[in-house]
Amino acid sequence: MTRRSRKIARTGANVALRLAGKKYLHLPTGSARHARNLTLLLGSLKGPVMKIGQFLATIPGLLPEDYAKALATLQTQAPPMGPHLVARGMQAALGKDWKARFADFEITPRFAASLGQVHLARGTDGKRLACKLQYPGMAEAVAGDVAQLRPTLRLIEKWSGALRLAPLAEEIANRLREECDYGREASAMRAFSALFTNGDGIAVPEPQDALCGPGLLTMSWLDGTSLAKGDVTGCADAALKLFRAFYKPFLTAGILHGDPHPGNYTLAEDGTLNLMDFGCIRIFPAPFVQGVVDLWRALMAGDEKAMDAAFALWGFEGLNEDARKAMRAWAAFLYEPLLDDRVRPIARETNAGLYGRDIAMATHQALKRAGGVSIPQEFVFIDRAALGLGSVFMALGAEANWHQAFASLAEGFDAKALARKQASICTICKL
Repeated sequence: MTRRSRKIARTGANVALRLAGKKYLHLPTGSARHARNLTLLLGSLKGPVMKIGQFLATIPGLLPEDYAKALATLQTQAPPMGPHLVARGMQAALGKDWKARFADFEITPRFAASLGQVHLARGTDGKRLACKLQYPGMAEAVAGDVAQLRPTLRLIEKWSGALRLAPLAEEIANRLREECDYGREASAMRAFSALFTNGDGIAVPEPQDALCGPGLLTMSWLDGTSLAKGDVTGCADAALKLFRAFYKPFLTAGILHGDPHPGNYTLAEDGTLNLMDFGCIRIFPAPFVQGVVDLWRALMAGDEKAMDAAFALWGFEGLNEDARKAMRAWAAFLYEPLLDDRVRPIARETNAGLYGRDIAMATHQALKRAGGVSIPQEFVFIDRAALGLGSVFMALGAEANWHQAFASLAEGFDAKALARKQASICTICKL
């Protein structure tokens, strides 16, 4: 076992013991202090385990509130690579003469995240470029990190009692493997670019194939102000473009940009919304997307049987009546902004910025009483993504008619047309 693996195993065991103590002996988890220490440790490890921490923090009710709040900050915890490692990574990707491929290259990164960091460069043609360089050994770390944390997930499952987490572990592993594949990310950029028209007001970076290599994705640099800075608070236009950026690819081709975080979007001076980071992309089968639209229609009509049929399309099986009631309550909350035909915030009440946490806790308790529910893999991803999107809208303070925005995309939904569009886009873009 490597030093990294031992560190992860000890961390997981520590968390598991504290959760077990809280559940069975009614002991405190160690509250905010232990949660902050856990966050610092995962941030220093970077890579897959840090992404797992981010993922778990976005699932309301899965962890105690102090852990969820602390782990939600992991987006900004990764320390950057030093100049020597940067030079070594660039050489591995482009060869010994890599510097000659650029007119200029900033050795200090502009952004550092969990799996890699971004450097500003200028091509020999004078164009500004973003070079996304992966940290060493990330692809190899995925299997080890997930394996080390599986026992922790089993303990969290017992602590929660409402959700069976085997699909969650599999979903995390699959998505992390894909995020390490920068060739797939370049394909995802091309797919999203093809799905938006000039009228959408949405821009996607353009991959620069001649400047890409193993662990390196070079793309056009898009100027703009990060939504994370809060400089566009109350900007309904930016929020509606973000809404469209999320739902249009999903409802027309079953493709979802699945990491809604303010740092992944910038707003250009002309109001164009720039989408960043296409590593976390998921492709959904047409019946699953059909279930999303059918559930919206069922909620609009108050048709409980149609709601249950939509859950079945998502892959929820063997739900008893108590579980179905809990799922309907959760769906009513999640879809509520899309049902209300008026200009309004995305949510009326929040809990420390953790969108949906209160209602999720109540739903989880109901599912626990109903005997627990096994989560379909696809649902894990879209539920987390929708909650993340809601949190971005809350941070922006945006008000809009979310019902009309969704209806304009969903009313003409055709599952067969989606399947054809998805096949075409994936074939052309090699996604």
